[in-house]
Parts: sequence; structure tokens; C-alpha cells
Amino acid sequence: MDPLSTLWETFFNGESMREALPEMLTVGLPNTLILAVSAALLGSVLGMALAVAGISRTRWLRWPARVYTDVFRGLPAAATILLIGVGLAPLGMQVWGPNPYPLGILALSLIAAAYIGEIFRSGIQSVEAAQLEGARALGFSWGEAMRLVIVPQGVRRVLPAWVNQLIALIKDSSLVYFLGLLASQRELFRIGQDYAANTGNQSALLLAGLCYLLLTVPLTHAVNAIDRRLRRGRTVTVDPDSDPDDDGGLALAGETALPRPRPTRKDPR
Repeated sequence: MDPLSTLWETFFNGESMREALPEMLTVGLPNTLILAVSAALLGSVLGMALAVAGISRTRWLRWPARVYTDVFRGLPAAATILLIGVGLAPLGMQVWGPNPYPLGILALSLIAAAYIGEIFRSGIQSVEAAQLEGARALGFSWGEAMRLVIVPQGVRRVLPAWVNQLIALIKDSSLVYFLGLLASQRELFRIGQDYAANTGNQSALLLAGLCYLLLTVPLTHAVNAIDRRLRRGRTVTVDPDSDPDDDGGLALAGETALPRPRPTRKDPR
């Protein structure tokens, strides 16, 4: 066989792909989503706590948050998963048995929290100080102002970056196979790797990569759409008959401007 035919048969064998596809859709895809979404939710909660601690004026809150972020951002993801999965395996066996998913989700969550915490911190600090001062002037406490005014604005500004972290978690979920998975616990990469090892053909592994692309590419375009939407903002509707120097006809975001009241004629009598 010539090199091109060999290459095509090695990576684009239709029979190997058809054989692996059902298991990838029924087993690998759900497990990958369970790992990624669970880690994203848990990592977001912990990341928000790290963000608030990181901007705190209290040193005993700020410094531990910085050390945690530096450590988990500096360690390779594979090393973190192995350290937690192997180190806490005896405890995991006593609590939930031989299922490696809880420890895998915990490891992915701790990794994601370090990145998501920095994302949230940058978003919160990008909100103008006048927003906090205005909320305090209205009678909000510092905690209420942060919870109701500052944090929602900060999260909205970094939503595209948060979705990018979810994409990274989808890809990093493939590293959980280091902990050892049962047949029903395998995610996309592990299924593709097993089929490739059993058949000597890499088509199933290529199919797993295509499945990852089907998950991540739409999210990437969604991130771009969200980013464009946030940059453009909402259209403000103004009554065409209103005075441009008068802001009484301006509409709030998502609302329609009320027409400017017209002056009434006075009775000449």
C-alpha cells in the first residue's frame, strides 16, 4: 500500500468508527459532560470565594487565596489529578467505594477554582469604585453592595472567560483515566484509546477528537457571540421628537423610552 492509503486506512477507517460510535455516545459523552459540568459548578463556587478573599483587606484571607492560586495554577493538571486521586484513594474507598469520579471531579474542581477565581477577581476589580460608593450611599452594607451590585456586574463582564474555562475542563476531563476507570465509567478519550489499542487502528481515537470538537467549537462560537453582545451593549431607544440635550426620554437597558410630554397651549383669554 502507498503511504497515502496507509494513512487513510489508519485514521479514517469507517468500520472502526462505526464500531466505536455507539459506546462513545451512550457512555463516553455523558461521562465527559458529568466530569466537566460538575467540576465547573464546584470550581465556580470555590473560585468566587477565592476572588472575594483575594481582594480582601484582611491579610489572613488574602494571602492563603494567593498561595492557593499560585500552587494550583503552577502544577500540571495530570500531577494534581494523580496526587489527589492516589493520595485520597483510601478515604474514597471508605466513603463511596471504588468509583474514581468523585476524586476526579474534586481534582478538576480545585484546578478550575484557581483559574476561575482569577477570572472573577479581575471582573470584580474592573467595576468602577463609584458603583460601590453609590451603593453605600443608598444604605447598602459592604456585603450587600458586593452581593447585589458589584459581583453581578463583574461576573457579567467575565462571562466569556468563564465559558473558556469550561472548554478547558471538557478537555482536561480526559486526564481522569489516570485514576483507572471501569468500562461504564470511561469518558470519550479512554474509549477511543481502548478501541485503538485493541484494533491497532487510530480511527476511533480520531473519532473521540471529533466528539471533543463537537462540544468545544459551538461553545467557542457562543463565547465570541457573548463577547460581541457585551461589547456592543443594548440599544437605547429615544423619542425622535425629544430634545437631544434632555435625558428625560432616555430608556433604561431593555426598556422603551417614554415620549417626552408636549407643552400645552395656554388660553389667550
